Amino acid sequence: MTAMQTKMDVTANNLANVDKTAFKQDTVIFKNFPELLLHRTNDDGVGWTPMGSFDISPLVGKLGTGSEVNEIFTRFEQGTLKKTDKESDLAINGEGFFVVQTNRGPRMTRSGAFVVNTEGYLVTPNGFSLMGEKGPIQVARHNFSIRDNGEVWINDMIGNDPREVWGTDTNHWEQPRLLDKLQLREVDYPRHLLKEGESFYMTTPESGDMRELAGNKPTEILQGYLETSNVNIVTEMVNMIEVQRMYEANQKSVMTHDSMLGVLINTVLRSQ
Repeated sequence: MTAMQTKMDVTANNLANVDKTAFKQDTVIFKNFPELLLHRTNDDGVGWTPMGSFDISPLVGKLGTGSEVNEIFTRFEQGTLKKTDKESDLAINGEGFFVVQTNRGPRMTRSGAFVVNTEGYLVTPNGFSLMGEKGPIQVARHNFSIRDNGEVWINDMIGNDPREVWGTDTNHWEQPRLLDKLQLREVDYPRHLLKEGESFYMTTPESGDMRELAGNKPTEILQGYLETSNVNIVTEMVNMIEVQRMYEANQKSVMTHDSMLGVLINTVLRSQ
């Protein structure tokens, strides 16, 4: 029942975050406790012939002793891409993570729902800076373009003063200049990454440290898109119903066992 309760919590969390940008679903893995061999207590194993049969083994069979949660890991399958046409929205099509500088240190994320703050920095909704290879990325509103390889370009004729506000119709990109390149990182074993709030992931000794994407990885950055969660609502609802029924079945088994034990105790007490 404890294992089923854990799976219910994980399933409920997946459903609660189904609309969260780039959320990755969690999966519960169980393992069985060691099985027990049942023996006939009134048999020493010597061959005998009851009713024409011949049995030389006092073994009855195996008895399961339950299960426990072995691991809760995150599945990093690609979510679908949703077009937003917002210049600060970014999506990773393929492998890798953005790097964001938080007050707890650098963190990785797949969520590309960034905004341009009053100082011109690309930040998360909570104000944490998106990192480029040269540091936090500072741009003028409507004067930056992010290419599929992560390069950040600006129109040098307009400049990079965040106090200047330009319309998209007035920027003709007469003098494009490479400003920076997004930090795109990966780890050796992403299933061992530790989830934090705000769609952040922290490395662990088991996951390995952050490193640059391998050159052969089919990864592209899409500006004006967001990655949706990879949670399948139908599958998670089926899981929830299945877990609830299994929990109720285990609960009835415990109640039946408790009732039978109570009858046995009362019978013994009456016979004394």
